[in-house]
Amino acid sequence: MAAYLLGFHDIDRTQLALVGGKGANLGELSAIREVRVPHGFCITTHAYRDVVERDAVVSALIDGLSGLRADDRAGIATLGARLRAAIEGLAVPQELQRDIVRHLHEAGGEHVARAVRSSATAEDLPSSSFAGQQDTYLNVKGATAVIDGVRRCWASLFTDRAVAYRIQNGFDHRAVRLSVVVQQMVFPDAAGILFTADPITGNRTVTSIDAGFGLGEAFVSGLVSADNYRVRAGQIIDRKIATQTKELRALPSGGTLERPIEPARQRVQKLGDEQILQLEGLGRRIEAHFGKPQDIEWALYDGVFFVLQSRPITTLYPVPPSHDGKNHVFISYGHRQMMTDAFRPLGLSFFSLLHDRLGRTAGVVAGNRFYKDVSAELTSSWARPATLRSLDQVDVLMADALRTVVKRKGFVASLAHGRTSMLDFGEGGLLPIARQYLKLSREDDPRVVPDLIKHTEATVDLLRRDIAGKSGDELFACIIDDHDVLAELTFDPRSVAAAFLGIQSVNWVNKHMEAWLGVKNAADAIARSADHNVVAAMGLDLLDVADAIRDHPDVMRHLETADHDSFFAGLAGLEGGEAVRDAIQRYLHAYGMHCAGDIDITRTRWSEDPTLLAPLLLGNIRNFPPGERRRKAELGRAEAERTMDDLLDRLRKLPGGAGKAKKAAKKMSLIRHFIGYREYSKHSLLLRYEIYKRALMEEAAKLVDRAVIKEPEDVYFLSIEEFRKAVGTGELDYTIITRCREAHETYRKLTPPRVITSEGEVISGEYDAGALPDGALGGIAVSSGVVEGRARVILGMAEADVEEGDILVTVFTDPSWSPLFVSVKGVVMEVGGVMTHGAVVAREYGLPAVAGVEGATRRIKDGQRIRVNGTEGFVELLPSP
Repeated sequence: MAAYLLGFHDIDRTQLALVGGKGANLGELSAIREVRVPHGFCITTHAYRDVVERDAVVSALIDGLSGLRADDRAGIATLGARLRAAIEGLAVPQELQRDIVRHLHEAGGEHVARAVRSSATAEDLPSSSFAGQQDTYLNVKGATAVIDGVRRCWASLFTDRAVAYRIQNGFDHRAVRLSVVVQQMVFPDAAGILFTADPITGNRTVTSIDAGFGLGEAFVSGLVSADNYRVRAGQIIDRKIATQTKELRALPSGGTLERPIEPARQRVQKLGDEQILQLEGLGRRIEAHFGKPQDIEWALYDGVFFVLQSRPITTLYPVPPSHDGKNHVFISYGHRQMMTDAFRPLGLSFFSLLHDRLGRTAGVVAGNRFYKDVSAELTSSWARPATLRSLDQVDVLMADALRTVVKRKGFVASLAHGRTSMLDFGEGGLLPIARQYLKLSREDDPRVVPDLIKHTEATVDLLRRDIAGKSGDELFACIIDDHDVLAELTFDPRSVAAAFLGIQSVNWVNKHMEAWLGVKNAADAIARSADHNVVAAMGLDLLDVADAIRDHPDVMRHLETADHDSFFAGLAGLEGGEAVRDAIQRYLHAYGMHCAGDIDITRTRWSEDPTLLAPLLLGNIRNFPPGERRRKAELGRAEAERTMDDLLDRLRKLPGGAGKAKKAAKKMSLIRHFIGYREYSKHSLLLRYEIYKRALMEEAAKLVDRAVIKEPEDVYFLSIEEFRKAVGTGELDYTIITRCREAHETYRKLTPPRVITSEGEVISGEYDAGALPDGALGGIAVSSGVVEGRARVILGMAEADVEEGDILVTVFTDPSWSPLFVSVKGVVMEVGGVMTHGAVVAREYGLPAVAGVEGATRRIKDGQRIRVNGTEGFVELLPSP
């Protein structure tokens, strides 16, 4: 017979499948010296399998859960109640009953009170926590009561909250089994929770302790408030003493009783200072054993600390690695590049390869995202202000968080020093770029940007010819060597100067028009319909594709339901189908390398799945009349010309106005000729990524044919070198893919911080709340104007069902969102700043926009009326009409 019962000292972390997360952790805790764990044992998942899963009635009811949705509360409640009743009525095998009785007698007898606790196989894991999903029964006495508690714990695997949680998080109901922990009760004088990392800030050097009188369940359940003590390196750095008016105590006859606390004890500190420090040391020993920060349940009885449970803290963001013992500060690359999602390993590898060829590091990886160490910048007297000014243009909250860091003199004094990356401009350094900048500024030649684009596209054509027909190691060598061409293009002094010239001209116009005329953000209108803005053109050109479709109702109906395989094939034979196919394919040839999060090469490009464009095309048809592309472009040019004429006319009327107008006219012309080029560098990278990926996925398909991997997308979870080696040898340890896929799923659910220190502390920035209207959500003004409308909260392009006049509310946008911008009249983003992609496109289309609105997608409800003030930088929530 399979083991139905195991004592704690027979259990370690390798037996997770037998005893669940809680049971495995208790077994590990029992093996740690100086850690006292109350005696206990586990009823294994073999018992659950043999008693519960193999019962025909229960099995059929479990199968019935598979058709339920997480929001079907009535269905979950009905079926869950039937399941629990059926399980609580099951007979427990005699051999298991005998084992339970024997263990109870060996550990004090049946009269000793026990806790009977659920331990699921998907509970208290490093990647997820099911804590609280199943039931616990306290102060249980006697074998009959313990056995009844075991059945009730089995049944609690199907409480309404547990079933809904599994459905919501994609866990198969049969993939989660239940063990039951039976543990001797401790009747504590005080109890609580210890976190070996600050659960609020994430700081790994700070221990946070909650403590209260009586059983810990009283404040875990919210019945009473607990003291909180924060300890760092053997020093209590903060303490908050709670008033506790009642406590939970065990009854001699079984069960628990809530009773009042006498007034003299209600406001006293629950633990002495020596006890607090003793508990901190205990937590650090347990953390060292498990190798990661822990959430620990403890109880104090007769002056002795007992540990009741320890589980990993699953909500902490991983600390970016550093190995010199110094303090470091890291900023999120994703917040600067409008891609805060986790990369897959192949995407990380490609991004690192690019930066390696640029002669710089891509930064450190934490949570499958890139972070840049800015310690060298913060310790440099000249680089620090330059860094903060630069970040003010990209992400104000990030810049404010860094200003918070530099005020911490003790922390900054121990910051690592090093060489700043701010002067990384390629082999020639800054001087060739400065010369080109002055030359381009002086000449203001409108042919420069077209020439730069033509040169880049010639290198893309050459790559396309070179890569054709290559496979195996020759293909990988071709792709890696082509990154040298990418590096040359990136550091081309003329190209860098052209992009920088457009940005600086915008800054000059905004600064001087406000100073001279009191006009804010004047460059917003001047940049409308500027030349060579590939991101703006991407949205406008899709309007032309919509025009090719709108007169063909059969084609429109096809696009509403087409999948990847039928998208183009289904157009054959439809009236207008051939013309529509040609229009879409022309668009894909120009822009198909884009997609949401496209700097991760593993993300699905529009050219790979054109169905991603269908909602946008149908929305354009629904929201706009024919010819809208031309009208929008002409309107933008006309507004830009009117704005320039008006500003220059007003300048000429000022004292010294002729000179001011002459300077302003030059800068305005530079904006028209150069600002659009700022968006081209990323587009040029994606041109190459599309070619690389198409060739690499052909290699992946061959690996599937050779049974090396199971599906082509498995290669997304390999590095370039691992992929290359698998192609060359025909061999691969598939556990690499399994392990990386599981890690990615964990990281994908985490919210990346803008700023994090080497201590793991997340530093948050703030806006000046005093400058905002009451109740307004603060942000940064990135595209001027004020607009009211219906909020459409959209987290992904697949949800992009908008009507003209809606206001887009999202986490971040990258160039792939540009086609959606033509259909809305305002934009609110959680991430971004003045010079990020969403802001640039919003200004191009004349949309009031606010970026950096913390928690916007949570605080603004879909369908709610809002007012966006893109001039002052805030969003107001309006009452329903």
